[in-house]
Amino acid sequence: MTVDAVGAGGRPDRRPDLDEIEDVFAPAMHPQPGVYWLTQADGRRRRLPVRRWHGPPEPATAAVVARCAGPALDVGCGPGRLTLALARAGRTAVGVDISPYAVRLTRARGAVAVHRDVFAALPGEGRWAHVLLVDGNIGIGGDPYALLRRCRELIRADGTILVELEPPGPGLWRGHVRLTSRSPAGHVRRSDAFRWARLDTVAVHDTARTAGLTVRDVFAVGHRWFGELFPEQP
Repeated sequence: MTVDAVGAGGRPDRRPDLDEIEDVFAPAMHPQPGVYWLTQADGRRRRLPVRRWHGPPEPATAAVVARCAGPALDVGCGPGRLTLALARAGRTAVGVDISPYAVRLTRARGAVAVHRDVFAALPGEGRWAHVLLVDGNIGIGGDPYALLRRCRELIRADGTILVELEPPGPGLWRGHVRLTSRSPAGHVRRSDAFRWARLDTVAVHDTARTAGLTVRDVFAVGHRWFGELFPEQP
């Protein structure tokens, strides 16, 4: 999962090189993780489903995979369960993550992954049939507009972007968070602050339009919500 480290002024002067990006999610990639939250500056926190990331594909994963008919890029692939599910469904799939450990875990599962920043050069740019932003990865970089524009560059003219969304209500939230973790032994750790974002099923329409995309469908699987976006046609 890609994050931007935040400097003293709250904004990075430039986008850092891959080796300079703090891998704050690295502890959550451990095969026996503790408990993790994203904590906002006001103290509000949201628990991360880390054990799900390490588990087998779930019904929501199957629903996303079913909408992929061609080569897919899994952005922020983490331990690779979605990348693997795509491969097992016969799709050409590549995971992308700034965490070298996450990339190793994905490869150990038998899937393909590259150690890259989504905003840097990636293989097959403009030729992917699908780009996936699942498990909250619309938050990458703290700017959904910029992230969706970047994903728009990665897909072909008839491609789609599949993004996991918040349920209707919170709209678009952008701000700074810290990854807070508690180990099985009770030790608490907090990362440096980084930019993050959340986007709900209503706000996605305006956000997508700004990025040159149209929302084709919004669908729910259990308690989780997803959007299917495709490029606006001239």
